[in-house]
Amino acid sequence: MRALLSVSNKTGLVEFARGLAELGFELVSTGGTLKTLESVGLAVSYVSEMTGFPEILNGRVKTLHPRIHAGLLATKSPEHEAELQAHHLTRIDLLCVNLYPFRETLARGASFEDCLEHIDIGGPAMLRAAAKNHPAVLPVCDPADYQTVLQALRTGISGEFRRQLAYKAFAHTAAYDAAISEFLAYEKFPKTKLLTLERLPEVELRYGENPHQEAALYGLEGQTGPVLHARVLAGKPMGFNNYADADAAWGLVSEFELPACVVVKHANPCGVALADKPRAAWERARDADTLSVFGGVVALNRPVDLETAIAMRGTFLEVLIAPEISPEALEWFRNKKPDLRVLVAARHDADSLEFRPLVGGFLAQDRDFRRWEELHLSYVTERIPTPAELLDLKFAWYVGKHTRSNNVVLANDGVTVGLGTGAVSRIWAAERAILNAGEKARGAVLSSEAFFPFDDVTRAAAAAGVTAMVQPGGAKRDEEVIAACNELGVAMIFTGSRHFRH
Repeated sequence: MRALLSVSNKTGLVEFARGLAELGFELVSTGGTLKTLESVGLAVSYVSEMTGFPEILNGRVKTLHPRIHAGLLATKSPEHEAELQAHHLTRIDLLCVNLYPFRETLARGASFEDCLEHIDIGGPAMLRAAAKNHPAVLPVCDPADYQTVLQALRTGISGEFRRQLAYKAFAHTAAYDAAISEFLAYEKFPKTKLLTLERLPEVELRYGENPHQEAALYGLEGQTGPVLHARVLAGKPMGFNNYADADAAWGLVSEFELPACVVVKHANPCGVALADKPRAAWERARDADTLSVFGGVVALNRPVDLETAIAMRGTFLEVLIAPEISPEALEWFRNKKPDLRVLVAARHDADSLEFRPLVGGFLAQDRDFRRWEELHLSYVTERIPTPAELLDLKFAWYVGKHTRSNNVVLANDGVTVGLGTGAVSRIWAAERAILNAGEKARGAVLSSEAFFPFDDVTRAAAAAGVTAMVQPGGAKRDEEVIAACNELGVAMIFTGSRHFRH
């Protein structure tokens, strides 16, 4: 039996090679791998001895040879066996290959030329050949499989095990090629966009949005999501909807510079508040909608201390996510709220693109990273907002940016007092927000993520006591809307920037 080993990642290599040798494998290797094996006294042949041809072109050509690929691609058929003998070729029964560290080279900011040099050619070619011929050859590409492979060689190798290794090899080369394709793409939205999704094996979802739907959690290769890769410190296992709501909550709370708390239900915020410390932010967000907070997902943008934890005593919550949880707070949650899922958000660099699934495909777009400071604000009414109103308009605008369209947000003193979300008509969204706010609408400000097609929202909000509004502007009836504001003594700002969220 013969094993060809050629790896960039040397983790576990010596132990694996030693195990193969003990099982009677003849070891063949290339450059650095050969030196590693020889350094520990293992008997190993240089691949050039097998091919009868030296490595050339600075190592670009060493395993691209008929003697290698014939050994990998020969089946156990009598015809192939006869051809091997006629040409004095030998089989390769096991191939152990992992590839040049292209992605790692790219990640460290190497030059274009250096990245090109780290594109592996011979490795993928061998791995694909072995995987194609997996009934006769074991393709091994993951150091995590070394001990499992050795155990299978000792006890007997099933066809299913061979197929699993072949799947892993093709997935490995496909992901590698996807990274290279992305590197070489000359435009933001190329004709072919390859996404490599890796299942998070440590997360088992019981079901999807509903119990009759199966589900799994995947991450985009090479990217870290703040919720996707969050550390779950306590509570029940996370579910599909928990992840979706926690991601929505974290996205909004991360917008704020002051201590903030966001409560989300069904992907929409139901209570958002700013304060001088986390406990106060939580209490204000909770009190913004004491009905909807039940069973909510809570995000804070500051570490959660024991004081904040205790303040959550009387409220049933599904998930809490924060940048940090103090040991005392964590112990309290484990004792007093054992079912609450307590998460510490992962640090991440946000990807510039987001994808929305459609049946049979995806929508792709830039993420909505626009900040308040980037807006070109136009003060279009006779009355301009007071400094306090301006702060609340900014706060409400951020909430609206992360709320399902159509939406209208009412806020006062850094807390949401009324939310109208996901309505099919803007006036209905406004009416819902005003109804939710009740008397709290008096003295509040209003934000809309899209323009007012008519002056009806303005008049309804002003009648409820709203004093200032922010919206993109750009409707045919802007002048009517502005005139209504001037008539009613309401201040209005145009942002020139719509923020639909579907």
